[in-house]
Amino acid sequence: MGRLWAGILGFCALLAAGYPAAAAAADESGLADIPILLSADELSFDRQSGIIVAKGHVEASQNDRVLLADTIIYNQKTDLLTATGSISLLEPDGTVLFGDRMELTGNMKDGIVENLGVILSDNARFAASGARRSNATILELRNAVYSPCNLCVEDPSRPPLWQIRAVKVVHDSDHKTVEYADAWLEVFGVPVAYTPYFIHPDPTVKRQTGLLTPSLGNSSDLGFVAKAPYFINIAPDKDATITPIVTSSEGGFGLAAEYRQRLLEGEFEVGGSITEDSRDDVRGHILSTGRFDIDPTWRWGFDVNRSTDDTYLRRYGFNISDPFFGTNNTLTSQLFAEGFRRRNYASAQAFAFQGLRVDDDPGETPLVLPLLEYSHVGEADRLGGRTNLDLSLLALTRNEGTDTRRLAVDAGWQVPGNGPWGSLYTVSASLRGGLYHVNKQVRPGQDAFSGVAGRLVPQGAVEWRLPFVRASGNTYQIIEPIAQAVVSTNGGNPDKIPNEDSVDFVFDDTNVFSTNRFTGHDRVEGGARFNYGLKWGVYGHGGGSSTVLIGQTYRARNDDTFANGSGLEDHFSDIVGKVGVSPGRYVDILYRTRLSKENLEPKRNEVRLNVGPPALSMSTNYIFFDRQEGSEFSGREEVSLGISSQLTRYWRAHFSGVRDLEGDGEMRSLGIGLTYENECCTFTSRLTRTFFQDRDLEPTDAIIFQVLFKTLGEVASGFSRSAP
Repeated sequence: MGRLWAGILGFCALLAAGYPAAAAAADESGLADIPILLSADELSFDRQSGIIVAKGHVEASQNDRVLLADTIIYNQKTDLLTATGSISLLEPDGTVLFGDRMELTGNMKDGIVENLGVILSDNARFAASGARRSNATILELRNAVYSPCNLCVEDPSRPPLWQIRAVKVVHDSDHKTVEYADAWLEVFGVPVAYTPYFIHPDPTVKRQTGLLTPSLGNSSDLGFVAKAPYFINIAPDKDATITPIVTSSEGGFGLAAEYRQRLLEGEFEVGGSITEDSRDDVRGHILSTGRFDIDPTWRWGFDVNRSTDDTYLRRYGFNISDPFFGTNNTLTSQLFAEGFRRRNYASAQAFAFQGLRVDDDPGETPLVLPLLEYSHVGEADRLGGRTNLDLSLLALTRNEGTDTRRLAVDAGWQVPGNGPWGSLYTVSASLRGGLYHVNKQVRPGQDAFSGVAGRLVPQGAVEWRLPFVRASGNTYQIIEPIAQAVVSTNGGNPDKIPNEDSVDFVFDDTNVFSTNRFTGHDRVEGGARFNYGLKWGVYGHGGGSSTVLIGQTYRARNDDTFANGSGLEDHFSDIVGKVGVSPGRYVDILYRTRLSKENLEPKRNEVRLNVGPPALSMSTNYIFFDRQEGSEFSGREEVSLGISSQLTRYWRAHFSGVRDLEGDGEMRSLGIGLTYENECCTFTSRLTRTFFQDRDLEPTDAIIFQVLFKTLGEVASGFSRSAP
């Protein structure tokens, strides 16, 4: 009750004294400031001198600004507050100011502070021997330090991991900037870098125009490399980055730029670069993307990705999808519009491709203009069945090779049902048709064909499953035999019809029970066949599981649609299978295989293993497959390994490697890295070696260092050299 009465009396005393902030002072809006509310254990007022003294757990508040202290003395005549002892000033934005002594104006917006400490809204800190405060927006600190790092709990007097120490620091909360004069960057209290002047956004800023941290390095391809990106905050919805690139070889200078913008109904991003190499050849690239909503049904978009030559992106470090495994082999540009409505989908697309491999022939690279597609799934009828309709119209043109115009139609109906003893079945019927106009279609042993060709392929299928379920303790098992009969006309793939979208076919566990194993429209699976297999699984109530699938196909007659080596060229197909084991969150094993029907010799093997908690986890992938006749991909056998470890709370390490097991069994890439991360700093070091050579790109050793000072920016450096 005593504290309550002291607060009431203090407020009345301020009003009786004619406190200026209560009646006279006006802000920029013309509204008078709200009076200070004062509460304390003890309060006295000298009417003659106009001095109010509050002692013991004093709290003075105005609007959302609160001042806490052991003692506050207010001089009504000079409109000054003097606070001493355990001082805290809480700002509306969450900033807290501490000090041994504060002298403030009555509205607490201006004043001086001795032995200042500041905690910003993101927990970054300032400390200074003294400071001047102006209009609650400018804070001038002398002999100050700034750091976002937490202090040592055991010894708060120890220097933080990093801090900036300066003779003068000015924090402008209106413009969201922090300026330093005569500043040193200290790491563990040791000065490592000096600058006479430095400015950066305060921690509340998400984006601000200015120079980003430059990066320096050395490359065996480019020599010394320096990049100095400049960020331009054009508006809240758009920005740009311009990056000059200086190299000691390959022309000496380049320029990269990026522009990004968000719209009410979409967004787009455009980036590119240009440089001149040592042979005076202009090289460059453009990588851009955009997505835009037209209405709730329709949207459109574009991707424009081009490079002046095949190796430019990798040589200059653009578009690196993985530091250990390089870039994509094809640049795809497209323009599209698409719509979604209930069970309907429609799209119009155009594609242009740029192959980046040494054996890619630009003359044989197609231009797709247009590709029109429509898909529809009907409502369930009285039997529970649904109809489906897929339409596709394609025009594909090459400078050299086959030109194709195609209209494809796929209509069907399927109905699920329940049979005796808990069996499940699905009955389906479909009709696939295609009309082609081709030019210069190459046919083995015959003249090239130019003209019109077509086909019409009906198909019927029945699939049957009989799941057996058994529960035992905390697990249950499901054993499910599967049988599928498919009947269709033989053939259906005359050599007058080109194959543009079903070139690389893989027979595996994912399509052993498909009624048509080709993913595109240009090839159909004909003839009568019988697919059969067994699925078994054990599932735990805690989420663990183990599953096995094995399957095979029998064809009534051979079909030369399937190339030698595909596993489907004979009456009986190869045997495909999959084993998955995931007993808990830290173990995940997947094995997929294709075995020869004659002697069970593996034709394709894939093993994927992820095991271990964050403290030490390992992932490995082994893949082997024979070359399939007619495929653009050669056979492969390789193994990749990745190991990561969260060594401590702050340190983590990782290792990765890829080894080609064919031929001489050479390594393809190696990488090792070490990362330290805490609340204010991230340090990353990576050492990599690539063993492959592609035209002007040689096997390379590289080491990269990156230091991210949170709230300041990132410093990156590194060098590379040709591997011995």
